[in-house]
Amino acid sequence: MFKPKALKLGDTIGIIAPSSPADIDKVYKAKSYINNMGFKVKLGKSCFETWGYLSGDDSIRAEDLDNMFADKEVDGILCLRGGYGASRILDKINFNIVKENPKIFVGYSDITVLHTAFNQICNLVTFHGPMAASNMSDEIDQFTIDSFLKAISSTDPLGNIENPINEKIGCLVPGEACGQIIGGNLALIAGTLGTPYEINTKGKLLLIEEVEEEPYRVDRMLIQLALAGKLENAKGIILGDFKNCTPKEYVNSLSLMEVFQSTIVPFNKPTIYNLKAGHSFQKITIPFGVEAKLVSDEGKLTILERAAL
Repeated sequence: MFKPKALKLGDTIGIIAPSSPADIDKVYKAKSYINNMGFKVKLGKSCFETWGYLSGDDSIRAEDLDNMFADKEVDGILCLRGGYGASRILDKINFNIVKENPKIFVGYSDITVLHTAFNQICNLVTFHGPMAASNMSDEIDQFTIDSFLKAISSTDPLGNIENPINEKIGCLVPGEACGQIIGGNLALIAGTLGTPYEINTKGKLLLIEEVEEEPYRVDRMLIQLALAGKLENAKGIILGDFKNCTPKEYVNSLSLMEVFQSTIVPFNKPTIYNLKAGHSFQKITIPFGVEAKLVSDEGKLTILERAAL
C-alpha cells in the first residue's frame, strides 16, 4: 500500500465536497476551526456549489477531487460532509492522479465508496474519521480531535485503539485475527456489490458502521453481504457505532444485537462491537489499508503498521 505523507502544523488541508452540500456558514466555521488547529486551508469549488441534494453536478465534484490530489500546495484532503453523491463520481475520477499524488484523505459515511476505491484501485491508505462541516463547524469534543490529529500526523503505528472513557468495546465472537482494516458505512458497502467498486474483504478486518437504520434494514444489508461472501471472506469483523438504529416501524422488532447474533455470529469470525467509529459524537479516526490485530475476547484492536510516512 502507498502511504501518504503525515501532516504537520502549517501544512495545507484541502476541503472538498464529493457528496452533499453544507451551509456556507458551516464551511467557513470549519475553515476557521482548522486554521485555529494550526493548518492552512484551501477550499475546493465544490464547497460552494449546490445542485439539489448534491454539492454541484458530478463533473464539478469529480474535477474538484482530482484537482486537490494534483495540487502541489495541498498536503492533505478532508471531506466537507457525507450525505449522498460520492457513488455518482466513481467512474469520473482520474485514479492515476490519485495514485501519483498520495495524500492524507479523511471522511466517513458516504465517503466509504471513495475509501474502497482508493484502497483497491490506487493502493492508497486512507483515514475513516471526522469531516469539516459535519464535525468541525459546531461543537466537537477533544477526544475526537486528539484521535484525528494523532492519526494524520503520526509516522509510527497507532498501536492500541482506545474507546472514549465509559464506552466499553464488547466481544460478539471470541478469537484473534490479523489483516488490513477496510470498510465503512454498511449501506454504502452493500450499495456497491456487483459493481467494479465492490469491496474485497478476503483476508481483511471489516469495519461496519451505520446511522438511522432500523434493525430490519441492518439485517437486510448484512444478509446481502453474507450472500455475497463478504462475511465469510473476512478474517474478523469490527462493528462500529450504530447510531439511532432502533426499531420504529415494527412493534415486535428484533433488537440490533439479535440481528448481529443471527447474521454475523454463525460465520464464527472474531468480532467486536461498540467501537466508536462512525456517526457517534465522539469518534475514532481509523486508518484503512494497514495491518491490524483484533483480539476480540479482550475488546482489543491494535494498529500494527504505520499509516503515514
